[in-house]
Amino acid sequence: RYFLVGSNPAETKYRVLKIDRTEPKDLVIIDDKHVYTQQEVRELLGRLDLGNRTKIGQKGSSGLSRAVSAFGVVGFVRFLEGYYIVLITKRRKMADIGGHAVYKIEDTNMIYIPNDSVRVTHPDEARYLRIFQNVDLSSNFYFSYSYDLSHSLQYNLTVLRMPLETLKTETTQTRQESFDIFEDEGLTTQGGSGVFGICSKPYEKYVWNGKLLDAVKNTIHRDWLLYIIHGFCGQSKLLIYGRPIYVTLIARRSSKFAGTRFLKRGANCEGDVANEVETEQILYDASVMSFSAGSYSSYVQVRGSVPLYWSQDISTMMPKPPITLDQADPFAHVAALHFDQMLQRFGSPIIILNLVKEREKRKHERILSEELVAAVTYLNQFLPPEHAIIYIPWDMAKYTKSKLCNVLDRLNVIAESVVKKTGFFVNRPDSYCSILRPDEKWNELGGYVVSTGRLQTGVLRTNCVDCLDRTNTAQFMVGKCALAYQLYSLGLIDKPNLQFDTDAVRLFEELYEDHGDTLSLQYGGSQLVHRVKTYRKIAPWTQHSKDIMQTLSRYYSNAFSDADRQDSINLFLGVFKPTEGKPHLWELPTDFYLHHKNTLSLSQTRRSYTYWWTTGVLKHLPLPFDEVTCAENRRKLTVKKFHKYEEEIDIHNEFFRPYELSSFDETFCLAMTNSTRDFMPKNVGIDPSPFTVRKPDETGKSVLGNKSNREETVLQRKTAASAPPPPSEEAVSSSSEDDSGTDKEDEGAVSQRSTPVKVTDTGDNTKITENVVQSTKDVYGVNLSDVPSEDDLTIYARFVQLGQSQHKQDKSSQQFCSKHHLDRVINLIPISSFSQDNIYEVQPPRADRKSIEIFHAHIQAGRGNMQPLGKDDFLMYREYIRNRYM
Repeated sequence: RYFLVGSNPAETKYRVLKIDRTEPKDLVIIDDKHVYTQQEVRELLGRLDLGNRTKIGQKGSSGLSRAVSAFGVVGFVRFLEGYYIVLITKRRKMADIGGHAVYKIEDTNMIYIPNDSVRVTHPDEARYLRIFQNVDLSSNFYFSYSYDLSHSLQYNLTVLRMPLETLKTETTQTRQESFDIFEDEGLTTQGGSGVFGICSKPYEKYVWNGKLLDAVKNTIHRDWLLYIIHGFCGQSKLLIYGRPIYVTLIARRSSKFAGTRFLKRGANCEGDVANEVETEQILYDASVMSFSAGSYSSYVQVRGSVPLYWSQDISTMMPKPPITLDQADPFAHVAALHFDQMLQRFGSPIIILNLVKEREKRKHERILSEELVAAVTYLNQFLPPEHAIIYIPWDMAKYTKSKLCNVLDRLNVIAESVVKKTGFFVNRPDSYCSILRPDEKWNELGGYVVSTGRLQTGVLRTNCVDCLDRTNTAQFMVGKCALAYQLYSLGLIDKPNLQFDTDAVRLFEELYEDHGDTLSLQYGGSQLVHRVKTYRKIAPWTQHSKDIMQTLSRYYSNAFSDADRQDSINLFLGVFKPTEGKPHLWELPTDFYLHHKNTLSLSQTRRSYTYWWTTGVLKHLPLPFDEVTCAENRRKLTVKKFHKYEEEIDIHNEFFRPYELSSFDETFCLAMTNSTRDFMPKNVGIDPSPFTVRKPDETGKSVLGNKSNREETVLQRKTAASAPPPPSEEAVSSSSEDDSGTDKEDEGAVSQRSTPVKVTDTGDNTKITENVVQSTKDVYGVNLSDVPSEDDLTIYARFVQLGQSQHKQDKSSQQFCSKHHLDRVINLIPISSFSQDNIYEVQPPRADRKSIEIFHAHIQAGRGNMQPLGKDDFLMYREYIRNRYM
């Protein structure tokens, strides 16, 4: 047998799983549902060790040996022989959300469960194993022990704020089916001060090991189940005058209709689309980390293929195979299923930003636009007008080629209108300063305002043909606009605007480019071809050669390796299950039938062509149905009562770990990009605010790279997203060199996040201090000439004389004429007295007479001098006694 021993982080509570190895093809797992202490586990393992030795008292041949140490179970899988168990053996901390750690899987181990004595061999088993291991679990798979990564922050925090009455009823209902007979022990004995813990079911669409856990989901305790997501997770630290703000980007890739670029296009019969990714940007103040006391904000947007039946034939070996519509869908059946899912998860309005080409010599991408417009128009007929799907077509490629138009300016306008319609999530009400000095844009903001903050209602769904390059730039612009609102809502900036060439936006852009590269590699087989710099038209000429290489890499991947990757994804996600006597995975001519269930069996229920949404969805709009408190949603929650001092809910113990010896490697394992260290200029005297517009040569990275170019650069872009005006030749050459420097550094950003790079420049620095005194331009940002001009000197002399004559006073006149003296001296307004604020002059609130009397009475009562009670007081006391005791 295998014994799987699991513990909590403090190693004070343990559970044990017993896995039977005598069954050749079945999985037999026994969970005794008991929580052991450390002492009990040692005794149990000691007894097992002693009982399984060949001879009693013989030490050499131990009865129990450790096979592997792991951080979690990915799942159990079976091909044609017995079951394998997949374990996480290495992990790396990638992000921290409110004290909850998010880990990336670094390495896994597959262990074959049945004994060699009972193993039934099959010739094709090794090939299936090789295909399964083609899905590299060490690349961009993430998990968290305590935070549900498959749901958005809005969902997780909204569920946490459920009313206490509903939780009490839920606890009584679930207690009968409780896993552990010892779970409620201690709640009554320790005074009965209980805390309710909520565990929600994960959102299956974004869980990648759901099928691997199906075999054991109903037999073992839920603490064993570790759900993993696939996509991207990155976190950077924005330092605002020393205040740490964490900017986190989480992308969840859908596990439904998943696959590679040309092999998965459009949608399947259930409304799941190809390359569907939900991107969430989370912003929070890291100085307070608890969800209840801290300030958290998030914004969600989605990308995904056009929801129609369409495909591209890659057998022709063309770089752009023709687009074909596979099935006629006059009643937009597939689009209806897809948008119904979105209404349930995000609410309304759903905004479609369609970036495909509108004008083409040969009709190619336009086919999709025409069909999508028809589908949206048809579906909108039956929705109430206020909740209709909003369709925004915008030919991004045409605007990029045009010299008159600026792509990012136009995208900025679209982004502003989108964020105004959907709003964003923040878990605290509007700050007092924004009520005192309201901003016009803030007052027009949509979403749903509640007493505890704001909720995002609706979502932006962006698509081009591949949903890679154009989509990533559009999502970055919308994210940048939402980031400005998020920073404003947390009281960190005075206006909801962010400009390009600031440290904050550079940091955010690098995060989004890493995100785009990662998602592009997963679906298209190469990194991004067109980046934000390309669309800003400030990319250096060396970027073009990189773009060509990425295009070739993408083409090679699509032609030669995508089919194998598709097979492994189908096997990993359980879309294909190997069975005896049926064709093998590599013998299938196509996987079309695996992803479209209606080709194998017709569904008995047919959806209405007019009422195309799920019942109950419209009733709660604009709020998403999944976040509404109703019986159906309550069934997805497991509510458990804890004692308030229990370790499982003590986030301080969980995060700071006072019970173990701290090591620097573990404490500082999260190597974050930092706005001050990586983006702020290194020379002294520059404004340290991350919201100050810098020249292109002033970034922290390019200062290290190009010291010689510091003086030469003339170019300064101050307007947000504006392309540079045509400057002189010298300026053009210097700016292109400069940008190439930043770009080279950007290229290494992926590796930089994984291992912190320390730039040591000691030799150079010592030389500088010996030979060169820093110029005034370096220190103050302006060039002071050596000697002031004569005019300036005379003005200064007159100014000094004026000041001296103003303050010459005779002592005798000072004593008698103090009033005249005050008139003659310059009157300065004090800026730090109590009656005036140092920025805006405000009077302190005036207290009325009654309030002052109450306050004085309170002071006297503290000293023991009680005032005689009046008639009103007696009446109030009598009323209180009557209500309380009679």
